[in-house]
Amino acid sequence: MKDIVLLTGMSGAGKSTAMSFMEDIGYYCIDNMPTELISTFIQLIEKSEAYNKIAIVADVRTLGVYDAFHSAVQKLIDNDNYMVKTIFLDIKTHVALKRYKLTRRKHPFADKFNGSTEKALEYEREVLAPVLQNADFVIDTSDLTSNQLRTRLTQILLGDEREIMNIHVVSFGFKHGIPTDADFVLDVRCLPNPYWIESMRDKTGLDKEVKDYVFSFDESVTLLNKLKDLLDYLNPLYIREGKSQIVIAIGCTGGNHRSVVFAEALKEYFSKRWDNVSVNHRDIDKK
Repeated sequence: MKDIVLLTGMSGAGKSTAMSFMEDIGYYCIDNMPTELISTFIQLIEKSEAYNKIAIVADVRTLGVYDAFHSAVQKLIDNDNYMVKTIFLDIKTHVALKRYKLTRRKHPFADKFNGSTEKALEYEREVLAPVLQNADFVIDTSDLTSNQLRTRLTQILLGDEREIMNIHVVSFGFKHGIPTDADFVLDVRCLPNPYWIESMRDKTGLDKEVKDYVFSFDESVTLLNKLKDLLDYLNPLYIREGKSQIVIAIGCTGGNHRSVVFAEALKEYFSKRWDNVSVNHRDIDKK
């Protein structure tokens, strides 16, 4: 069975970085193939054992005619010889604008809007809306480093998503914004805050003193157990319906203490039950 990945997303979201990593792990990558040629290309290599892992990278120019893209993808999905995944890399507009400014690159549709990158990004997001809605995996790269993006792709591509749920736990601070790719968002600001204990203010939820403090309260232990029960119930249901990834976002005020403690606790718990469990403390170094 051939493993085919359709990698797409917003300009500036990291498709080039993702493609480089996929080449490193054995994917034959094709950048910006016209939609009309996807089915023809697959037919040409169908019987070749040299191309068992294929990644087709498409940007807004390729996906401008969504019906043709959707039709090509559906033909692949309907063929039992292919395992198809669509990965969409998303990015907040203000972060994309900053990246364009730093790299001095030109947006593909900048000329359409008299050189306005912001308007070009708005148009691109509108064009890609149906692709985003139907993607198997969505990764918001706004706050991810290159290594963190590689970690997420490793989780998606190197596990057996049809049989094993991929669980990604992220801690964050509400004052820095909610992760846009989260399936669940849990607010733990209702729990006592270690920040107000002077000896723990400059520590994080990775420190034993902070962890012990958070779980010294019955409500913290009860909340964690209820969350475990809920996710233990939901994960098999998601797998049965074909969902292979769940992103659990745990938020506190700054993303340094309570959310980190809970994210680590969930990672420890689920690592005993699932093969692909990861954690990312998005805001742990932010003040």
